Amino acid sequence: MLNGLRILEFEALGPAPFAAMHLADLGAEVTVVHRATHDNPSKQPRNLLDRGKRSIVLDLKEAADIAVAKALVQRSDALIEGMRPGVMERLGLGPEVVHALNPALVYGRMTGWGQDGPRALRSGHDLNYAGLSGMLFYGGLPGEIPGVPPTLLGDIGGGALYLTVGILSGVLNARTTGKGCVVDAAIVDGTSHMLSLLLSMGPMFSREARGQSLLDGPHWSRCYVCADGGHVAVQCLEPKFYAEFLEVMGLRDDPGLADQFDPKQWPVQTARLAGLFAARSRDTWTALFEGSDACVAPVLSPAEAQEDPHIAARGIWREGVPAPAPRFDGATRPTGDIALRGAHGAEILETLRQEGLI
Repeated sequence: MLNGLRILEFEALGPAPFAAMHLADLGAEVTVVHRATHDNPSKQPRNLLDRGKRSIVLDLKEAADIAVAKALVQRSDALIEGMRPGVMERLGLGPEVVHALNPALVYGRMTGWGQDGPRALRSGHDLNYAGLSGMLFYGGLPGEIPGVPPTLLGDIGGGALYLTVGILSGVLNARTTGKGCVVDAAIVDGTSHMLSLLLSMGPMFSREARGQSLLDGPHWSRCYVCADGGHVAVQCLEPKFYAEFLEVMGLRDDPGLADQFDPKQWPVQTARLAGLFAARSRDTWTALFEGSDACVAPVLSPAEAQEDPHIAARGIWREGVPAPAPRFDGATRPTGDIALRGAHGAEILETLRQEGLI
């Protein structure tokens, strides 16, 4: 879908290379500038986030390599960098410099705190950004320490995916106007924006008390421990799904579970369900709910997930790694090869020479 789109990525950690990989998965030509190291590139482990990319190693403290980087800028539609604010400017590759070379370039900046503000130059990680934004407040059950799956909420949800959307939006605008832009994708911005869906639930979503909201407190919206130590995830929000859940559990006529939306009853209702789920294994519960609309699923490890019939039928994993997403016209894009650091350096330089850029 993105054939013909050229992305220049400068090596960084986490959400920036993920965003670039996502664009490569969708067909963009992504050239990643890897840092120069003293290690033998052939002996370095390949990074999954470099799949589908071309790699060249440049020392951005050397004038000759900066010239190569600027030549790459001239033939790119967008740039991705995940440095701290000011680093690219000190290297001589800030927005003003590159826009003078390529006015239509979309300059994508990935940070945790953003390009400005009191915390802009401070260190941070996924949980810090999610915590400050208010999103982590809902990441746990009543009385428990907040927590979410690592990297998914901040780095990916509030970071990489917002950068990807921002870059594609900027490219569409540049193709109409001929003018590029700077995309300031801050994880704290993205995770804050993601709260909009939760807050849209109005009075059923508390902004002050954990465990009192529609999705973080009810007995029908949580995970339960099973007899074998495994877990099942239950989230039957709509009354018709909740009714089916009770039916499968054999609790259709239980008066203690009849009222679905009374927060005062949730603790007792939760304890009741916890005792029931603890009596059978995870796989037993999975089989019992198979084919129903009760909105119950097992909590699988990534290794187990690959063996699940639904996951396998859709080909979501390929050779131990997740396949590109989303799909177009019902088909997934082939998974690209993981680039070895510097593997395409000679090829890239030759292209720049042929195009008269170096």
